[in-house]
Amino acid sequence: MKACVLVFPGSNCDRDSYHALSVSAGFKTQYVWHEETNLSGYDLIVIPGGFSYGDHLRSGAIARYAPVMKGVSAEASKGTPIIGICNGFQILLEAGLLPGAMLRNTQVSFRHQWVTLRTETTLTPFTSTIDQSCLLRMPIAHGEGNYFATQNMIKQLQDNDQIVFRYCDSEGNVTASSNPNGSVNGIAGICNKTRNVLGMMPHPERASELILGGTDGTLLWNSLSRGL
Repeated sequence: MKACVLVFPGSNCDRDSYHALSVSAGFKTQYVWHEETNLSGYDLIVIPGGFSYGDHLRSGAIARYAPVMKGVSAEASKGTPIIGICNGFQILLEAGLLPGAMLRNTQVSFRHQWVTLRTETTLTPFTSTIDQSCLLRMPIAHGEGNYFATQNMIKQLQDNDQIVFRYCDSEGNVTASSNPNGSVNGIAGICNKTRNVLGMMPHPERASELILGGTDGTLLWNSLSRGL
């Protein structure tokens, strides 16, 4: 399986993603600089976390205009699996490839901690081998992870089964105390209508080896490997 990890000025999770994909998942992985425009030939495209372009204006606002995003949009329309992690999620929102927007955390502070996620749908290439309602443990690290969407958008996401992950407690309950950033309805990850584009704030690449504290992130890579 051939994967690429996009690199923007300010990306700082590109190496984490590269390592997780190439070592933990066994993908043949390459870096792709933000000035490239052709992303054809890859089985998976990863938009990693970090602070693309220094988060000037707002997170992802400048990166969405990078030349490489033309290639991302083209591959999204072809059905190529694309995952945006943390800043990558923010970029996908800014680019209009996913609905909604990202606001500052309700605590107005940077949050870095391990969280529990409840798997809301298995109907994506990223979750196809994960049991429905399976609880996953992954870390977050962000200052603008408060997902917002209008009530109409939320209804559409629910009706179309596009909510992929929600923050929850250790028993699987979606509660205010288990929500680390104030995201509406505890949403931690969503996909597009065609289900090949996933945006999520938690970091599966940082939960892909026991030495890092957990391996639940590998469940996403395994689903992709079996589905491609």
